Amino acid sequence: MRPELRAALSRSLGVEVASAASLGGGDTAASYRVVLDDGRTVFAKTVDDPRPDVFTTEAASLAWLGEARAVRVPEVLAVGESPAVLVLEWIERGASGSQTESSFGRALARLHRAGSDVFGRQDGRTTGSRALPNDPAPTWSDFFRDRRLLPLADLADGSGALDPTTTDQLRRVAHRLEVLVGEPEPAARLHGDLWGGNRVVDEDGESWLIDPAAFGGHREFDLAMMRLFGGFGPAVFDAYAESHPLADGWADRVVLHQIAPLVVHAIKFGGGYVRAATDAIARYA
Repeated sequence: MRPELRAALSRSLGVEVASAASLGGGDTAASYRVVLDDGRTVFAKTVDDPRPDVFTTEAASLAWLGEARAVRVPEVLAVGESPAVLVLEWIERGASGSQTESSFGRALARLHRAGSDVFGRQDGRTTGSRALPNDPAPTWSDFFRDRRLLPLADLADGSGALDPTTTDQLRRVAHRLEVLVGEPEPAARLHGDLWGGNRVVDEDGESWLIDPAAFGGHREFDLAMMRLFGGFGPAVFDAYAESHPLADGWADRVVLHQIAPLVVHAIKFGGGYVRAATDAIARYA
């Protein structure tokens, strides 16, 4: 850990850093297991060239998810911008128990039912590595069109990640969303980036959510993301459906809601994500 980061942590927490061990697994951030002089262990992460408010946005997202008292999230202990650092409660990882998956499914249903006042974010802050807009929109189809699919089509054009024919199809899908997304539902309280790596199971077999890109949206978006990259057992989805049944036709919309994360990954990583995104878009074009 760089001396300036160690000093910033000490100032923010009011206690000296005893030791810091680098952790792997981050996309753009460097993360650490930090032991403090008072005996506490905390999680800290930093980025060298952050977007403005990158960690204050994450801190606000964690607080918003935590307000629902549905799924555990780590407590924010400190957040700063010079250097950019976020310090969180440490979660000691453990193994799933017999009830872990079903308990998480019910908890996720409670989180979604907690709802959002808007589709988007009241503060309008962008989220994610591509800084996608989150300005409030009146309906899910409006939000998904104007804050996700159309901006992503422009980004894909600019980067050359997708063939122009595919980005044209993506724009057509965006303008058909009103008839594709099913019956209207209230805005759900979404994690926004719910792949398996952003759910942590602790020593007691309890699930925590980390690294949110939170916003108000359609609950099928979170569930589609969970199915895209795996990491969640069938009991999660069964328990969710029992607690908060999905609307008719939900299975036909899974891939529709996977288009946004697939295009993001095609832009960032290329490879097989390009074909997966192309196929998903073509399905609804």
